[in-house]
Amino acid sequence: MHEANVTHGEQTRLWHAADLGGVELLHARYIQQRFAPHVHEGYVITVIESGAQRFRHRGVEHLAPEGSMVLINPDELHTGATAHEQGWRYRGFYPDLGKVTGVLDELELASNGLPAFADSVLHDPQVTRTFARLHQLLELNACALAQQTAWREAILLLFQRHARLGEVRQAGLEPWAVACARELLRSRLANPPSLEELAASVNLSPFHFARVFRRATGMPPYVWLKQQRLKQARELLKADCAPLQVALQLGFSDQSHLNRQFKQAYGVAPGEYRRAAAGMGLSVALYQ
Repeated sequence: MHEANVTHGEQTRLWHAADLGGVELLHARYIQQRFAPHVHEGYVITVIESGAQRFRHRGVEHLAPEGSMVLINPDELHTGATAHEQGWRYRGFYPDLGKVTGVLDELELASNGLPAFADSVLHDPQVTRTFARLHQLLELNACALAQQTAWREAILLLFQRHARLGEVRQAGLEPWAVACARELLRSRLANPPSLEELAASVNLSPFHFARVFRRATGMPPYVWLKQQRLKQARELLKADCAPLQVALQLGFSDQSHLNRQFKQAYGVAPGEYRRAAAGMGLSVALYQ
């Protein structure tokens, strides 16, 4: 459920990611907004997309420029205001404690007390890109499998680098679990299971399963699912199935979604591939 608001050039879009258990998300551009001193019960993790934000945190004034992140631990008093004449645009995550500690518990990452960030402003391009992509994925309401995997990977990257967590133990080899998961994914291309459902089906924690699957296949489960959908799409197009029918049958959100992914993978649109398979254009053999 998204709630959007536009006032005097300022824009806000607030929603909750249902597939992440209700993590609160905000995409906003502020120009005149000034946040009075306040606290959050959970973490604040934001990516500054443009402009700059200034804020007071732990008794010190901070400046967060474009490309940086703002990190606030639970119950820490802070403010917020623009530091640029055009304001600032950012993507924010507001997970409660359980949403973060639950992910870390899946990897048996014990911590002496609550994991805490030392820095108020983070300059780590890889982490920033990871959270920006994650937020966009959630805004587009990608499938639960993609959302839940990307969320866990992002949280681990951030907290392991910047909240003093221990090392994650090596993912083991679980050939039975991977084989069963592949079979379940193949059987449900149009309505894929979530990461949590997949993991439960093979009696592993979600994050441990995701790492086991990546080790065995070289890709996370949602990417493997995408490859299987595209593979099946080719077979259906060869059988003269119309692109719209292919999209509906395989769980693409619409025909344009199929078109984008198919062309990214194979260099031609589904309709062109279908005509080639019928002997009207390119040799399909080139794309085997």
